[in-house]
Amino acid sequence: MEQDEGAADDDGAPPGESVGRCLCGAVVLRIRLPAFWAWHDHTPATRKAHGAGYATYAGIWRSRLRLVQGEDMLRRYCDPDSFEIRTFCETCGAPIFYERRFGASMVNVPLALFEQRVGREPIYHRHPDEMRDWLYLGEPLAPLKGYPGIYRVRRKSARRA
Repeated sequence: MEQDEGAADDDGAPPGESVGRCLCGAVVLRIRLPAFWAWHDHTPATRKAHGAGYATYAGIWRSRLRLVQGEDMLRRYCDPDSFEIRTFCETCGAPIFYERRFGASMVNVPLALFEQRVGREPIYHRHPDEMRDWLYLGEPLAPLKGYPGIYRVRRKSARRA
């Protein structure tokens, strides 16, 4: 990843690029489009690192990624068993990079960091057998009365005899 010292800190991405930011905005990166691929990762390590049912990543060739600002804000964790490296912002804790042991030329970036499209739709699932039973799977939703913006899973009513 190359550091771009003179890049402007703006919200718009130049043509052919997409900008990603952490929650606090201290870390900013740019990728040249399109990403190589995108997928949903259901592995236990990813669930724990993101505090969510799964994370959605874009795989980016290292040569197509530029760290615009915040290199000094990055902290890394290397899993001692898998040697996978997870990089996050030290201020807000947002996951920034996920690098696999055997993918040195590829960097995985959470899609949630990007406001613009990355040129790939997440059509793959990594370890769907690890999917948790509490994960929302697209069931119909209904608004929760008295709580604007909150929805509940709408259960099918039982038929009466």
